[in-house]
Amino acid sequence: MAQNEENRKAGAAGVGEDFETLFEESMRTVRPGGVVKGKVVRVTPTHVMIDVGYKSEGQIPIEEFLDRQGKVQVREGDEVDVYFAASEGENGGIVLSRQRAESIKVWEEIERAYHEGSGVEGVVVAKVKGGFKVDVGVSGFLPGSHVDVRPSRNPDRYLGLKDRFAVLKYNRQRGNVVLSRRVLLEKEREALKKEVLKVLEEGVILEGAVKNITGYGAFVDLGGIDGILHISDISWGRINHPSEVLKVGDRIKVVVLKFDPERERISLGMKQLLPDPWNSVDESYPVGLRVRGKVLSLTDYGAFVELEKGVEGLIHVSEMSWTKKVPHPSKVLQVGEVVEVAVLNVDAAHRRISLGLKQVMPNPWEELKERYPVGSVIKGPVRNITDFGIFVGVAEGIDGLVHISDLHWTKKIKHPSELYKKGDVVEAKVLGVEVQNERLSLGIKQLSTDPWQTIAERYPVGARIKGEVTSVPDFGVFVRLQEGVEGLIHVSQLSTERIDKPASLFKVGDHVEAEVIHVVPQERKIGLSIRALKKSEERQEMEDYLRREKEAGRFSFESILNEELRLDRDEEARPVPKRKGGNA
Repeated sequence: MAQNEENRKAGAAGVGEDFETLFEESMRTVRPGGVVKGKVVRVTPTHVMIDVGYKSEGQIPIEEFLDRQGKVQVREGDEVDVYFAASEGENGGIVLSRQRAESIKVWEEIERAYHEGSGVEGVVVAKVKGGFKVDVGVSGFLPGSHVDVRPSRNPDRYLGLKDRFAVLKYNRQRGNVVLSRRVLLEKEREALKKEVLKVLEEGVILEGAVKNITGYGAFVDLGGIDGILHISDISWGRINHPSEVLKVGDRIKVVVLKFDPERERISLGMKQLLPDPWNSVDESYPVGLRVRGKVLSLTDYGAFVELEKGVEGLIHVSEMSWTKKVPHPSKVLQVGEVVEVAVLNVDAAHRRISLGLKQVMPNPWEELKERYPVGSVIKGPVRNITDFGIFVGVAEGIDGLVHISDLHWTKKIKHPSELYKKGDVVEAKVLGVEVQNERLSLGIKQLSTDPWQTIAERYPVGARIKGEVTSVPDFGVFVRLQEGVEGLIHVSQLSTERIDKPASLFKVGDHVEAEVIHVVPQERKIGLSIRALKKSEERQEMEDYLRREKEAGRFSFESILNEELRLDRDEEARPVPKRKGGNA
């Protein structure tokens, strides 16, 4: 019993010594003025009780454990870092601070990030003059030039951004921190750029993000290095602006079309990842095929129609109507309209397809040819008068041309307005219908008989005529026989004497007599001669004289015959001067 009592006392003394040792040890390690770990022992509506292993517990206001939404972020049993401010407070307990512990940790992290060139996490909370306010545990300043690699026109989009920021400089005593997001982005881009350059070559397919869009294309971030995607390489189809297909932030696949290592310039393509629809247009759109398409755009010369994605054809303005002259395609079509067209021509090499709108409608020129065959007579108003003829309305939108040469058989017409004016109703004969060229040829003079067909009967060779001089060129004199019919007296036929200048003997308006020496109706020519007329008159006088003498018995028949032969020989022997120009 006595032995047991001694052992009990010795054990109690040993326990007392161990507790005393442990207490002294804890007093040596947990001291005021530093950050220590503590255990949450109780959470009240106003305070959080923390045990840091000191002789007494400390309490921290509940506000230091609330998040932005006002919710308590700890519960009993959690371990937290707190700042041990003092060993005794007003209530006799130790003085602790959660906020101060967090602040110390933040400044230590800021200092480490500054020296190591790493970064600290933070959230952009507000815009301030010259930049942004960033919460990194303490309030930091982010200059506007350091928020991104490139300046942004919309700074509001960075509000609420959570990211890592490099520390440019700091002052712990003043609580100042200057941050940069751009520095870390550039480091990241440089690292990615090196990796991309290792695999970059023409034909490589990469994935990137649309970084910027312009009128001529889009810039694609391939990871540290940008490539240009030209608008013509975005789609096989027509697009007016890249924004119709892409938007900033889109992740897209592209193929490297061209790479210049020295300038680090990269040309990208997106449509090249898909088959070119023009490779099969010859089979898909044979000439004559009728197909439906959507009107994409209108120009002064026609309309572009999308037949399929990437394949367009042109309806030229001349192929929009059979009969009407279309002043502008907008008078017939509208953008977005779906129309039926006919394929007229395909040029796959030059990526062109010619389309026709009128070809899907009945051709009125075919109907006209059947209705008015050659030789038939039409009646219509004069719709237009030109230097070369008049246009006569035949049907809706169809006019026929009466050429100036087909207005009258014999009249010399300087301008059709001498005979007709707009609105006159005339009859004409159909001379020809050209369906392919859309031409209708008419004639008015063909309604009557050509007077030259009977000219040889009216003016036989040897006939004596009277006429008025209409012109006196160097090679002769033109004489009007009747309206529209003239004969030529060549200079060699003006006199039995040599004549150098016909104007020395004749002037316009003179009346002359001559003899018809030849007629060529096919060429509309009549040859006249004053010289031949003189000869005929002399012959007639001689014949009359000889006849009178014979009747008086003064000459024999043989002497008369010899005299006539002599006159013929004298006439044939007389030289005739040669003249240039003109013939009849």
